[in-house]
Amino acid sequence: MDNFLELLKKRRSSRVFTGEPVDKEVVCDIMKAALMSPSGHRINPWEFVLVEDKEVLKALSVSKEHGAGLLEGAAMAVVVIGDTQKTDVWIEDCSIATIIIQLAAEDAGLGSCCVQIRRRSDAEGNLAEDNVRSLLGIPANYAVLSIVALGHKAREAKPFDEEKMQWDKIHLGSFGGE
Repeated sequence: MDNFLELLKKRRSSRVFTGEPVDKEVVCDIMKAALMSPSGHRINPWEFVLVEDKEVLKALSVSKEHGAGLLEGAAMAVVVIGDTQKTDVWIEDCSIATIIIQLAAEDAGLGSCCVQIRRRSDAEGNLAEDNVRSLLGIPANYAVLSIVALGHKAREAKPFDEEKMQWDKIHLGSFGGE
């Protein structure tokens, strides 16, 4: 458990990357972790589109109005999509896969940052999901949940400060419990 807690403390969002490519074996390991992500009834509604092309990363960086610009500087991105026809819990399953990708990246010494796409818009008011779908040729029955930027960290962030843990968010037995 100590190693896992250390990994969680160390994992911070990275928004600036060195530009150095990510080793293919490391990408394979990260995607193995994603494919082992839990899902309801093991339906696995998630699929992943890996993007390394700099022009496509640049286009993705403007797919939504705020918070996507960092994609332009990433070595690669993992677009997390879910088959909405397979299950009604695709959002939960894809969310789990998203954090598994981020934890695997941290474990490999890489930086990552999740860019929310679902229910977001670009500067002109177009749905970010439609922008990503069009750019990557994603079929209509798949929804785009997020994009995870990956790359070598340009700088290290401070680990999570345990002094800031919000223990008051934990309730025993009932919401009003001690």
